[in-house]
Amino acid sequence: MTLELLDNEYTVYKFNPDYTVKETIAPVEFYSVTKTYDELSIVAPSGSHTGFFRAETGWRIFKVEGTLDFSLIGVLSGISTILAYANISIFVISTYDTDYIMIKKEKVDEAVKVLRENNYKLTGQTL
Repeated sequence: MTLELLDNEYTVYKFNPDYTVKETIAPVEFYSVTKTYDELSIVAPSGSHTGFFRAETGWRIFKVEGTLDFSLIGVLSGISTILAYANISIFVISTYDTDYIMIKKEKVDEAVKVLRENNYKLTGQTL
């Protein structure tokens, strides 16, 4: 399995649930918006938002390459288990096609090492 390390540093922004998402975030490489009754969360490049209630900065994102069929079992389990044994916490975002694993930037080198040791191929300009 191949994981691509995306280029930017990301932040998880927390907004009040009535916040209106601005279309200005659309041109970036990656962003994710999740709304619940209690909150609105946006994952986007660091420094791209204001007006947030809280923010957790310093994330990098690994994208699982390719389109994952819904019948596949254990993709995230395999990755998360390897990283858990290395004491690396994750934040995961899943889309229709694939999964994105967020790791704190200070743990990226260690994550790359343990994933490669477990036969994952890693790509990305910043590796």
